[in-house]
This record gives sequence, structure tokens and C-alpha cells, in this order.
Amino acid sequence: MSSSVSNTHRNVGLLAACQAMLFTNNSTLIAINGLAGLALAPTASLATLPVTCWVVGGAIATMPASQYMKKVGRQSGLIRGASIGIVGALICAAAVWEASFWLLCFGALVFGTFNSFGQYYRFVAAEVAPPDFRATAVSLVLAGGLVGGILGPTISRVTVDLIGPKFTGAYLALVAFVLVTMAILSRIRMPDLSAAEQAATGRPMSEIARQPKYIVAVMAGAISYGVMNFLMTSTPIAMRGCGHPFGDAAFVISSHVVAMFAPSFVTGALIKRFGTIPVMLAGAALNVVSISVALSGLAVANFWWSLVVLGVGWNFLYIGATTLLTETYRPEERAKAQGVNETAIFAMMALSSFSSGMIVTKAGWEKVNYAATPLIAIVVAALVFLFFNMKKARA
Repeated sequence: MSSSVSNTHRNVGLLAACQAMLFTNNSTLIAINGLAGLALAPTASLATLPVTCWVVGGAIATMPASQYMKKVGRQSGLIRGASIGIVGALICAAAVWEASFWLLCFGALVFGTFNSFGQYYRFVAAEVAPPDFRATAVSLVLAGGLVGGILGPTISRVTVDLIGPKFTGAYLALVAFVLVTMAILSRIRMPDLSAAEQAATGRPMSEIARQPKYIVAVMAGAISYGVMNFLMTSTPIAMRGCGHPFGDAAFVISSHVVAMFAPSFVTGALIKRFGTIPVMLAGAALNVVSISVALSGLAVANFWWSLVVLGVGWNFLYIGATTLLTETYRPEERAKAQGVNETAIFAMMALSSFSSGMIVTKAGWEKVNYAATPLIAIVVAALVFLFFNMKKARA
């Protein structure tokens, strides 16, 4: 094996480990933020506001994070971005200790900044990999989330009552995972832009954004994340309303996160074999199956199967959208092209997490699932359009 290939595999492996730490924190937050919010909120309809603030923090920071990394380099930017996660976790722990709902929202907002930096791990993987390995590199890095899906909810169950008021210990545990992330990032060798590429601006963003492939990539990525977040965020609250214990809700979320990332070991190969758009259409079909299962009953098994199928569908759509996006910009354009994409994803996540809490507490779990259906239809229509558009271009 050549030193270049060996170095690529090493970097991808380390980035996958960073992804594992990121999603350990994220799955912990998903499991506890809505319930901590429900315990502290002045009204039940605001229960998912801490989740929304976490997403909004990412939405606000994602474009500045991308531009900052263009200036100081990927490695320095990612390490400094991770350090913000420590501050956010400590604020959340203090909020629970003081029983302050609004401080919890602020802490989640700060922690979301760290998440905005972490979302670029998959793009770094694409940058360190040769073109024929790009989809596989993105897939393998996202596969790191599999560890987070298992570890996060497990840690939350162990630490939720460990220190002081409920949830304090779970928030403090996040600090350790951020520190591990920073240590791993220091070992990665990431290619930075040359001085000429840093100075270059490339095409105007309006020109990049007019490409059909870019439009569909951003739309599919944002909607896939939005629908997944919309259904996932409301699941612990819906299960609590059905009388299911926290342990069952944590297990469902854990299984969901595993399902989000376990397919990553084969998604890159599937894209290489069948093409990006067919794999994304399969992901959209799985979203429809997930909603159908959710609407068929309220047993723990219904929640479990629905969230597992949803996770696999998200994987196909999200990795496909990321792969499409990397084909639409030049190296000097990546900061703005990726930044706009990530901002769209976080904006959709913010809208979906806040609205899901209001809908599930006021209208019920069934209405949550019905509300997600039109968004999936939009993705399918966009993918079919792009498929025939590309076919026509080739002809």
C-alpha cells in the first residue's frame, strides 16, 4: 500500500473517530434535551426549545465556521470550534442545577456552535480522498456515528441521575467527549488551501447555486435532515405520552442513531454501483415506510421500527446529497458552497425541532408524521427532475 493511500486511510479513520465523539454528544443531547426542557419549561409546548436552540446555534455559526477554517486552516479551526463545546456543556449543566429553562436554552445554543464545526468532518474526508474514493470516504466517516448511537444513550442512562438534579451528570459527561475529540483532531493531517486558493474567490455564489445539481443536493440534504430531526425530536415526548419509560425512549433513539450510520459501511459502494440518485430515491422510499409504520400503532415496537427505517433512509439521502454537493464547486469555492449548504440544513433542523415539539404536544404523534409526508414528496420530485436533466445533458 502506497504512503499516500495509507495516509488517506489513516485520516479517514481519525475523522471517523471524531464523528463518533460528535454523535456521542449529539445522541446524548437528543435523548435528554427535550426531556430536560419538558421538566423546566414554563409550558409543555416549549419542551423542544433547547433542542431548537442547539440547532439554531449551529445555523448561526456554520457559515462563519466555514470562512474561519478557510482563513486559519481546517485543523486549527476544528480544534478551536470543539473547545466551544466544553463551554456549552458546562452552561447546560449549570442550568439544570439552577433549574433555569432559559439558561438551558442558552447553553444548548453555545453547544450548537461546536456541532456546526463538526458537520464539516465529512467534507474534510472528501478533501483528503481521491475522486474514486470520495463517496466511500464520506460514508466511512459518517459510520463513526454508529459508535455515538450506542455510546451516547448508554452514557445518558448511566449519568442522568449521577450528580445533583436529574440530567446534570449527563451534561457534564459531554465535556469528556469533547476533550477526546480535540486530542484526535490534533493527530489529523488535513490539506489546507494554498495562499492563492485562500485569496481566490472563485465563481459568485449565485452562479454556483444556479446549478441543478447544487440545488437538488442542498434541498435533499436539508429536507432529509429536517424530516429525520422532526420525527426523532418528538419521539421521546410521544413515547412519554404513551406511558413508555425513559429507558425505552433512550433505546429507541440509540437504535435510530445506529441505523443512521451502520449502512455507511456499504452506502459508498452502493453509490458507486448504482449511482447517487437511485440510492437517494431508495432513501426517500424508506422515509415513506417509516411514516407508515409510525402511523400503524403506538407500541414500543412501532416507535423502534419507524425510527430504525427512518435512520437508514436518512443515511442514503444524506450521503448521496453530500456526494452530489462535492461535484459542484472548486477548491477555492468550498467555504461558501459548503457554508450555504450547512446553513440550509441547520435552518431546516431548527424549524423542524421547534415545530415538532409544538405539534406533538398539541396535536399528537400522528399529526407529526402526516406533516412530514409532503417534504418527502418534494425530495422525490427534485431527484426525478435531476435524473432526467442529467440524462438529457449526457445525450
